[in-house]
Amino acid sequence: MPQWAPMSSNAPIAVLTCRVASFSTTKSNVPVAGRSLRKKINMATTVKQAFQKLKENLEITGLQEETVATRQKSVREVLDAGLTVKESFLTGSYARSTMIAPLSDADVDIFAVLDVSYYHNYNGQNGGQAGLLDLVKRTLRKTYTKTPDISRNGQAVTICFDDFRVDVVPAFYRQGGGFLIPNSIRQVWLSTDPKKHVTIMNESNSKHNEDMVPLVKMIKGWNKNVGSFFMSFHLEVLALSVLNNVTISSFPSAVRFYFDKGKDLINKQNIDPAGLGGDVGAYLNTKEKIQEAVDKFQLAYERSIKAEEYESRGYIQEAIETWRKVFGDYFPAYG
Repeated sequence: MPQWAPMSSNAPIAVLTCRVASFSTTKSNVPVAGRSLRKKINMATTVKQAFQKLKENLEITGLQEETVATRQKSVREVLDAGLTVKESFLTGSYARSTMIAPLSDADVDIFAVLDVSYYHNYNGQNGGQAGLLDLVKRTLRKTYTKTPDISRNGQAVTICFDDFRVDVVPAFYRQGGGFLIPNSIRQVWLSTDPKKHVTIMNESNSKHNEDMVPLVKMIKGWNKNVGSFFMSFHLEVLALSVLNNVTISSFPSAVRFYFDKGKDLINKQNIDPAGLGGDVGAYLNTKEKIQEAVDKFQLAYERSIKAEEYESRGYIQEAIETWRKVFGDYFPAYG
C-alpha cells in the first residue's frame, strides 16, 4: 500500500468565501459586519486596559458558542445518517480556540473521516475528488433544503448559514498518521493532520501561561484591519515559530516582537508544524505579494515601536491612537 494511501480503520484548508444572507447573529455585544465596533469597545485610559479590551473585543460570546456547538452537531448528525462516517470532529480556528469575532465572518470546519470504500470509489474515477465533494454536497442538501447556499470548492463543501459558515471536509485515514483530504482543483489527495495542529497550539498556549491564543487572535485582528491579506493559519504558524522559547511578558511587547521577527520570516518558507502540509505561506507566490507582505509587517512593527515610545514618555493618548492604527476598531479609543 502506498505511504499516502488511506487505511481501513474505525493543512490549512483553502475554502470558498461566501456571503451570508444576514449579518446579524444573536443579541450580543459582538460586532457584526456592517456595524461599527465602537459601541462595544468603549474607551480606555491606559495601554494595559486598552489591550484587555482588545482581547475582549476579539472574543465571540458564550451564546454564539452555544449556537456554533448546536449547529455543528446537527451537521455531523446529517453526515452520519447519509454516509458511512468513521469519526467526525471540529478543526480549524474554532478547534484551536483562535477564532475571532465577528462570527458572521467566521467559518467552522468539520472533518468527516469516511469509510475507505469511498476512497476506492472516487480515486481516479466517478469524478475523482470533485465527485466525492459532490456526494457530500448532495448528502447535506437533502436536509438543508432552504439554506441559501451549499457549494463545493477546492477541498470542502461550504454551507452558508445566515450567521456563519460551516466547511465540511471529507477525509480518510492516512497510512503513517494524519489524514488525506481531496483537492478537486489539482485532482490530488492532500496530507494533513488537524488534530496535531490543535495539540501543538494547546501546548504552546500552556507554555505561554494561556497568553499565546489571545496573542494569535490579536494578530488575526490586525490581519483583518489590513484587508485579510494573510491566511490566518499562516500567521498562527509564524507565531509558533517566532515565540518559541520566548516569554510573553506583555501583549504590547509581544505584538511588537512578533512583527519584528515576522518581517524577516514572512518571505521564507513556513512549514506546516504537523509535518505533512508543506509551506503554509505558499500562496504568497509572486515577488509583488511577498514584498507587500513584508511591507505590511514592517509598517505594523514601526507603529508598534512608536506606540511603545509614546507610552514610555507618558503620552498615553498618542500611544493608544497609534495602536488603533495597528488593530483598527478592535482597539478601544482613548478616553
